[in-house]
Amino acid sequence: MIVNTQHGPLFGGGLHSASDTLSLAEPVIQQDPQTALAPGEESRYRALSEFVANRYRVSQDVAFDLVSQAHQVGGHLKLDPLLIIAVIAIESRFNPIAESVAGAKGLMQIIPKYHSDKLEAFGGERAVFDPSTNIRVGAQILKEYIRATGNLGIALQMYAGALGDNEDQYTNKVLNEKQRLQHVVTQSLRRAAPPAAVRTASARTTNAFPLPLD
Repeated sequence: MIVNTQHGPLFGGGLHSASDTLSLAEPVIQQDPQTALAPGEESRYRALSEFVANRYRVSQDVAFDLVSQAHQVGGHLKLDPLLIIAVIAIESRFNPIAESVAGAKGLMQIIPKYHSDKLEAFGGERAVFDPSTNIRVGAQILKEYIRATGNLGIALQMYAGALGDNEDQYTNKVLNEKQRLQHVVTQSLRRAAPPAAVRTASARTTNAFPLPLD
């Protein structure tokens, strides 16, 4: 079977069937990020967006919008939103018009010629620079790689087109960034709630989006 990775076709066996592929046509419910959040969610989003804004020098409003979209898409795909945010950070540093010499484009550095079928649902390859579309398609690609391989590390290396890297440098970068984001969430919970509630909420966050790590 041939899988189109971020950097071209990859031959492999035992991959998921077409029936396992998640549908991009199914809509993600869009909500007004300023008004539709529960107090706990807003605190989490604010803390993450402040971290992103300071670390990557983007406006806090833009960061808040991207953090919100990552959570919406992550909930839709059952993919940890912190993982999505971490991939965006490593791939583009939150620059929606980033473009690599290899032709990877947008927040999650999608190469349109290898994922034209997914982009078609949003109007074609030009949609790759639309932040919402880029996050949805990039997260879909990553989710499919995780399901295909059953291994988060391999899926991340596949996403980066770096399966030949025995040191898993890309995976380590993404997971280190995800750990920083998780620390931000934990700290925001600690400021807003008593210790017992923090432990419960932190465990809930960690377990809400289980991913194979081995």
